[in-house]
Amino acid sequence: MGKILLKNILHKDVPVDVEIAEGLITRIDPAGSLCPDAETEILECSGKAVVPGFINMHTHAAMSMMRGVGEDIAFHEWLDRIWKIEEKIDGEYVYHATKVACLEMIKTGTTTFADHYWHMPMARKAALELGVRPVLAYVICDRNDPEETERQKQQCLEAYEESLTWPEKSLFTIAIHAIYSVSEPMILWAAEFARSRGIRIHIHLSETAKEVDDCRKQHGGMSPVEYLESLGVLGPDVIAAHTLWLSDKDVEILGKYGVTCVHNINSNLKLASGYRFRYNELRDAGANVCLGTDGCASSNNLDMLETMKTSAMVQKAWRNDPSAMPLDEIMSMATENAGKGLGLNIGKIEAGAEADLLLIDTENYSFLSPGSFLANLIYSAHSDCVDSVICKGRFVMKNRIVPGEKEILADARKMLDKIK
Repeated sequence: MGKILLKNILHKDVPVDVEIAEGLITRIDPAGSLCPDAETEILECSGKAVVPGFINMHTHAAMSMMRGVGEDIAFHEWLDRIWKIEEKIDGEYVYHATKVACLEMIKTGTTTFADHYWHMPMARKAALELGVRPVLAYVICDRNDPEETERQKQQCLEAYEESLTWPEKSLFTIAIHAIYSVSEPMILWAAEFARSRGIRIHIHLSETAKEVDDCRKQHGGMSPVEYLESLGVLGPDVIAAHTLWLSDKDVEILGKYGVTCVHNINSNLKLASGYRFRYNELRDAGANVCLGTDGCASSNNLDMLETMKTSAMVQKAWRNDPSAMPLDEIMSMATENAGKGLGLNIGKIEAGAEADLLLIDTENYSFLSPGSFLANLIYSAHSDCVDSVICKGRFVMKNRIVPGEKEILADARKMLDKIK
């Protein structure tokens, strides 16, 4: 793996040189102070700034070709429609649809994504071909069918054993779809399987008011968070997507266990699941709060900049507090917090961290302002300001060009008949 030197690039408003080697950031020194060797690729970065690659902590990547299939309907009706579509998909579809998702994520600055979807080997193949870092899940969804339970146990074991052969730095996780779609014995089995192997658990949790109401009726008045605590499932290795409908007790529990809570604002708004995400309370209780886009069937895009902006504005609005969700905290939710939630040394710019970096074009019209860089990036800019993307120390996009983009889209169009 070759060396890269980013010369004279802005980092926290200061011009620096950033050296990358063997997939890591090796040095950050004042601009003009590093002397590269003959094998180093040198980029003059005047007019650009560097930020960590964004980390999408909850998505369903292969839904990239399901945009607009379930508009203007309630969540559970939408979910039934999606499940009917998903009965038609296969590994070939997931491969091509995940390539489309990875292309979009690269173009919008995401270098790592936590996927929660089917046909994991094909999703992994697609992601690695484009050079991004996938965090992949075997999804458990037995729907209280004993035969399905046993089949999925065996498949999960086989998927895990295959993951042990992966040479790349992609992660294997166990995804428990939700408490309403997975039987209690299977939830317990999955949690024990994950814990005994040091694997993270990725689950949809308290996404809708109906989920909470149904849980209280079925489990002696317990909320979904209380129910999972009673089963011993919660811990710092849990990635809980949505966590939208929370009581004070729920917040306290999630904080006590250091759960990673993923806010998916655009999906929640569009499906009218809710908008009062309790960011301040979760943060203060000790939860690790991150951001995700959810899948394109609900959020319609995978743009983390849009997610950051909308998350902050909605917090300010419903709290009637313009100071809610400050800029540095939004940025951390999309980067460093997420790296922590995955147990990876990503989401930050420092010597020794993995080199997942975005080169932002500050000569873009959105930055023609005396305002702060983060304000312009998060509130003013669109993803066209992402000039180049480095993941694992390699360029996956340079000057807005992703190799093979037209071919990726042409091949994917052939898959649309599978889901009509």
